[in-house]
Amino acid sequence: MVNDMSFLKKSKKQNKSDNTKNWQLRLGIVLVSVVTLLVVVGLFWTPYEPTAMSAALKNKPPSLTHPLGTDYMGRDVLSRVMDGAGTTFFIGVATVLIGLVLGTLLGAFTGYYGGIVDELLMRLNDTLTSMPSILLALVFVSIIGTGKYNIIIALGVIFIPSFARVVRSEYLVQKEMDYVRNAKLLGAGNLRIMFVHILPNTKSILLSTITIGLNNAILAEAGMSYLSLGVQPPDASLGRMLSEAQGYLLSSPWMALAPGMMIVLTVLGFSLISENLKN
Repeated sequence: MVNDMSFLKKSKKQNKSDNTKNWQLRLGIVLVSVVTLLVVVGLFWTPYEPTAMSAALKNKPPSLTHPLGTDYMGRDVLSRVMDGAGTTFFIGVATVLIGLVLGTLLGAFTGYYGGIVDELLMRLNDTLTSMPSILLALVFVSIIGTGKYNIIIALGVIFIPSFARVVRSEYLVQKEMDYVRNAKLLGAGNLRIMFVHILPNTKSILLSTITIGLNNAILAEAGMSYLSLGVQPPDASLGRMLSEAQGYLLSSPWMALAPGMMIVLTVLGFSLISENLKN
């Protein structure tokens, strides 16, 4: 009887945990979907031209004609947010794509073959991952210069070690599995085993790593553009808009509120998704 009660308590606790996990995952998907929808719409339509300026509309509060108000140059904040979010998302996706492709290749080869090359590359990888990524990005940008594409290159290179570490650890485990041994016995080549047999079995951890990467890339872009080391005028990004709004926080707080909320919702959404995919 005691064991039955204990089992029921554990079962209820597990069900509660699963319900919380599912609720958080759904919330994360909804938040990311809403932001993504705004970005996609912004690619084809914005209420006003994002760079259109008007002296008569400077620092106007939210209204029916300008739902999120205007900035210090008379530009529509909603249009700027839609355009800037698209730029921020583009940088985030491109950054993660560079890290994913190159990191997966590096992690796959080192994890599968091992040896001295694996040891050397992983020690270099450990050195890079021990340093703050934003600091490394600042070093890269100081060398190659500012701008949208330079920040993509800088952040993309910095994201390679994190993907390489995750993929390598998975390959170290997977290559000892029976299905890999069977593939070798059937005459499958190493490349086929690596990318046809093993790689699909790493998709769950890769999905979680991708969402974490998007989260970090968006934060990194916002931070670097806020410091005027990322996206440059007249291009808009969420970080750039926060930088431009810092002198108007008391007089025109809506200038910072809109891009700030976009960053918060995006980061929260990706965090909820990655956390619940990982568990």
